[in-house]
Amino acid sequence: MSVPEIVSVGTDGARPEHVRGRAAWFKRLPVVHQVRQSVGLQRGMLVAGLVLCAVFVLVALGADLLAPYGWSQLRDSETAFGAQQPPSAEHWFGTTVGGYDVLSRVIWGARTALLVVIVAVAASLVVGVLLGLVSGYFGGWLDRVLVLVADAIYAFPSLLLAILLAIVISGGQSSMWGGILAAALSITVVFVPQYFRVVRAEVVRVKAEAFVDAARVLGTPHRRIMTRHVLRNSVRTLPLIVTLNASEAILTLAGLGFLGFGIEPTAAAEWGYDLQRAVADVTSGIWWTALFPGLAIVLAAIGMTLVGESLNDLADPRLRTRARSGVVSGAVAATSVESAQSPKEDA
Repeated sequence: MSVPEIVSVGTDGARPEHVRGRAAWFKRLPVVHQVRQSVGLQRGMLVAGLVLCAVFVLVALGADLLAPYGWSQLRDSETAFGAQQPPSAEHWFGTTVGGYDVLSRVIWGARTALLVVIVAVAASLVVGVLLGLVSGYFGGWLDRVLVLVADAIYAFPSLLLAILLAIVISGGQSSMWGGILAAALSITVVFVPQYFRVVRAEVVRVKAEAFVDAARVLGTPHRRIMTRHVLRNSVRTLPLIVTLNASEAILTLAGLGFLGFGIEPTAAAEWGYDLQRAVADVTSGIWWTALFPGLAIVLAAIGMTLVGESLNDLADPRLRTRARSGVVSGAVAATSVESAQSPKEDA
């Protein structure tokens, strides 16, 4: 490695804006910036997680085009599919004990999971951030009550709490959108304390800063201080929690469906329900009904977990600096070896 290459490794991020060229805006995009910032195994984990998440989202959005059949379809224009048929040219992943096409159920289940993740994470993010902002900024008896409630919910087993809420909201079974909203709201109650505690801790720290005191002295209203000064400096770690909660939402949804408290099979496809129906098939040697729904759950959860863990590592300046210094030191060592070998070759 030459000396100019070493300089580019250590000082690329410090170049002036006009030197970076026309593609600088693309390099500053959130995902692209994190990928360029990561190195080694950290970059591999992040890229693998992004690929899995992209496949999951694309499959969910394109379910109408990718799925050969509907989620509750039992026959084509000529004959019925048949129950527990092995993988074949007509049914790539085989059929279930109920006669549904496994591939179609897996693809449509991705859409159901994506809708639940979006609704659950968005609702918990809004409620948790709002409560954490109000509690941390004003304090007092309201802060003590909210902290007590959040700790009580956080100490309760999350899956059991989701089951209880699913029963209360929908009676355990419901239509497609009713089941999605019931599952999402059940997961929302589990996630709200996490956002509340993180945002509240950051708000308590930020409101003691000098610029917040200066805004109060100038007579700035509380609402403007909370939204413009405090909130903007208290949500930096939320993207990390969102990615980790997304994977937990998929697992919680699968757990609800596996235990029979999810969405009705004729209303929408759901991976947890399909996995529960396939338990008895495994002992009979019928592996395809359980393999593909279980694999979909694992890959979707692993993809979001890899993204969240990689972003968490990149947010830690100690890990980021250590990885970057390792790359630079390796480049310096390679150059030293080359420079030491050059006189020998000349001799």
